[in-house]
Amino acid sequence: MPPLNAPTPGARGWSRRAVLLATLAVPAAWALPPRALQFPRDFGSHSGLRTEWWYITGHANSAAREFGFQLTFFRSRIDATQAMHSAFAAKQLIFAHAAITDLEGRKLWHDQRIAREGFGVASVSEADTDIRLRDWSLQRDGAGYAARLPATGFAIDLRFASTQPVLLQGSAGLSRKGPEPEQASYYYSEPQLAASGSLTVQGRRFEVLGRAWLDHEWSEALMHPEAVGWDWIGMNLFDGSALTAFRLRRRDGSALWHGGSLRTADGRLQVFGPEALRFEAQAHWTSPRTRAAYPTRWRIETPAGAFTVRALLDDQELDGQGSTGTVYWEGLSELLDASGKPVGRGYLELTGYAQPLRL
Repeated sequence: MPPLNAPTPGARGWSRRAVLLATLAVPAAWALPPRALQFPRDFGSHSGLRTEWWYITGHANSAAREFGFQLTFFRSRIDATQAMHSAFAAKQLIFAHAAITDLEGRKLWHDQRIAREGFGVASVSEADTDIRLRDWSLQRDGAGYAARLPATGFAIDLRFASTQPVLLQGSAGLSRKGPEPEQASYYYSEPQLAASGSLTVQGRRFEVLGRAWLDHEWSEALMHPEAVGWDWIGMNLFDGSALTAFRLRRRDGSALWHGGSLRTADGRLQVFGPEALRFEAQAHWTSPRTRAAYPTRWRIETPAGAFTVRALLDDQELDGQGSTGTVYWEGLSELLDASGKPVGRGYLELTGYAQPLRL
C-alpha cells in the first residue's frame, strides 16, 4: 500500500483524533426539505450541511491495458468549532481518496489526503465544482470536469465531458436513506461521462479513453442508528442506460433500506422504491489484511430486471484510516444481464464490513 501523505488538519493544539471526535459531537439532525436543485449553484459546496462528497468512478482503456479509477473529495463540517472566531479554527475538513485498478497488473493503487479548509491548502467553492486539496483538484467548466491527482506511485489526469443531462436521484434530487425522514441526502448523478486523458502507474503514463460516473451528495444525517454500512452500484450500460442500486445494512446483514433508479438512453427514468430491490450475495473475498469478508459477486433484482454484478479484481480494498477513518471495498466491476451477457461496467462500493461506518 502506498504510504499515507496527509497533513494534520486541526488548528494549533488540535490532534487529528480530537478533530475527528469533534465531528461526532453533533446536535440532533433534522429532515431535509424538498427543494428544486439549481445548477450551476448545486454543483458547488453546501457548507451549511454536515457531510458532502463528489465521487467519480470509471473504467478506461489505453492501447493495450485496462484500468478502473476512483476519486472522491469529501467535505465535513465540524459543529464544535462553528462559533469560534479564530482563523485557525478547523471549521471544515476536506478529505480526498484516489485509486487506480490496474487489471493487467492485478493491483490496486490508492492514496489519500486531509486538511482543514483555508490558508491556501484546501478550498471548496459554493458557486460551482471547484475543489482543491494541496496538489489535488477537481474543477468544472462549461465542457465538463477536470481532475488532477498526482499520488504516491500513480497519478490521475483526466477530463470528463457530459453526454447526458444531470440525473436527479430519489424524489427530484431528495434521496431517502432510511425509514426516518432525517435520513436523506440531496443527490444527483452524472452517468455516461466521456473520460479522456492519462493515468500514470509507477512512472509509466498511459493515454486512455473511457466512461465515468459522478455522484454528488450532501446531507445533515445519512445513517440510521441501526445501519453499519451500505452496498452500492453505479453502472454505465453499454446501450447508454444508467443503473443505480443501493441498500443500507444492519449489523446482522439484513437490509434496512433500498433505493436506486434506471434511466434509459432516451431519458426515461424509473425510480426504485425501498421495497422494490433485492440484493443477494453470491461470492465473497476475504481481505488478508483486515479479515473482512466482502461480497464481490451479487445478484440484484430490480423492477427493470435481474442483474449480476461481478468484481473484475477481488482485492480492491481501500484503507482510508488516515483521512476518513474507514476501511472499505470499492472497485471496478461488470454488470451482466439475466442470461449472463455483459451489459455494462461501473463500480461496486461495500462499506461497514471491516468495521461499522460512522458519518
